[in-house]
Amino acid sequence: MAVVRDLRVLLRFQGFRRLLAVRLLSQGADGVFQVALAAYVVFSPEKQTSAAAIASAMAVLLLPYSVVGPFAGVLLDRWRRRQVFLYGNLLRALMASVTAVLILGRVPDWLLFVSALCVTAVNRFVLAGLSAALPRVVDAERLVIANSLSPTAGTLAATAGGGLAFLVRLVIADSDAAVVLVGAALYLCAAVASLSIAKELLGPDPALVRTRLTTALTGTARDLMAGVRHLAAPPRREAAWALTAMSLMRFCYGAMLVMVLMLCRYALASTTDGGLALLGLALGVSGAGFFVAAVMTPWAAGRLGPGRWIMVCAGSAAVLEPALGLPFASGPLLAGAFVLGLTTQGAKIATDTIVQSSVDDGFRGRIFSVYDVLFNVAFVGAAAVAALMLPPDGRSVPLVVTIAVIYGAVAVAMARFERQ
Repeated sequence: MAVVRDLRVLLRFQGFRRLLAVRLLSQGADGVFQVALAAYVVFSPEKQTSAAAIASAMAVLLLPYSVVGPFAGVLLDRWRRRQVFLYGNLLRALMASVTAVLILGRVPDWLLFVSALCVTAVNRFVLAGLSAALPRVVDAERLVIANSLSPTAGTLAATAGGGLAFLVRLVIADSDAAVVLVGAALYLCAAVASLSIAKELLGPDPALVRTRLTTALTGTARDLMAGVRHLAAPPRREAAWALTAMSLMRFCYGAMLVMVLMLCRYALASTTDGGLALLGLALGVSGAGFFVAAVMTPWAAGRLGPGRWIMVCAGSAAVLEPALGLPFASGPLLAGAFVLGLTTQGAKIATDTIVQSSVDDGFRGRIFSVYDVLFNVAFVGAAAVAALMLPPDGRSVPLVVTIAVIYGAVAVAMARFERQ
C-alpha cells in the first residue's frame, strides 16, 4: 500500500520517529482520559444525563482555554518545544492521578471538572507544539505526507486509547478511576519518550527564544496582532479560509457527537453498559474513517489541491450526513460515524498542510494555538446549539438538517475561493 511505503520513508527520519512516539503516547492517553470522563459524566447509572449537562461539561472543560490558547502560541514560539512535551506530560500525569482520587471520593462535579480542566489546559500546549514542530523533522517535499500520517496516527492512537478505556471499564475493572490511572501512566510514558529528542531539534530558532516568562507575556498582545497580520497577508489567505472552513466542520462534528451520546445513552440501548459499548463501536468506526482519510488525502490533495479537497469533504458530508443520520438507527449511525471520521480528518489534514506550508516558522506556534482555540469555541458552540435543539432521547431532525446546510455552505464557499 502507498500509505505503508510513505510511512516507511518518513520513519527513516530519526526526529520524525521520536516525535511520532511522543504523539502516539500523548494522544493515546488523551483518548483514555476523555472516555473515562465521558463515562463518568454521561453513563454513570446514578446520573440522568441531558444534552444541557453535556454542553455544560464541554464548556467548563474547553471554553476557559479559548482565552488561554493565544498565550500558548506566544510561549510555544519562545519555549523549547521538547521541554513543553516533557514537563507538560509530567504535569498531566500528576493531574490525571488527582482526578482519579476525586472520582473515588465522589466529590461534587464542579471540583472534578476543575481537576480535569488542568489536564486539558496543558493539552493545548502539547497538541499545538506537536503541529508546530513537525516541519522541523521532515523536509518540505514530504510535509504533506507527514501531515497526513502523523496527526492521523495521533487520532488513531486517541481512538485506540478510548478502546483501551472501554476494555478496562467493561472487562477488567468497572471503575472510572482505574481507567483514569491508565491514562496517567500513558502520560508518564509520553514524558519519558520526549527525553529521546534533543532540546534544540524542535525549535523555535534560538533568536526567537526568550528565557524570561514575564518578557514573553508582556509582548503577547503585540505578537498576536503580528500573527493575525501574518495570516491575513495575501500569500496566506488560503490558510485563513481553510481555518474558517475547518472550524465550521468542527462545529458540525461537535453537534453530531452530542446527538450520538444522547442516542447511545437513551434511544439505541436498553442499558448503560449497552449504550457505552455502542458508543465505543461508533468511535472505533470513526477511527477507521480517520485511517481511510490518511490513505486518500495525499493522493486527493495532490490531484485536486488541499483547498479543493476540503471542498469535496464538506460536500460529501452535506449529502451523506442527513441520509445516514435521519433514520436514527444503529446501522446508519455507524456508517455516518465512518463518513464523519473520513471527511473531518481529510479536511483537517489538508488544513494542517495549508497552514504549515504558508506560515513562517516563527509564527507557527501562535497560529496553531489560535487554530486550537477555534476548535474549542466551535465545539462548545455546537454543544450549546445541540442542547437547545435535542429532545431527551436525542432524535432531532432539525439538528441533522442544520448540520447538512452548514456542510453545504462550507463546500460552496471553498469552491468560490478556489475559483478566484
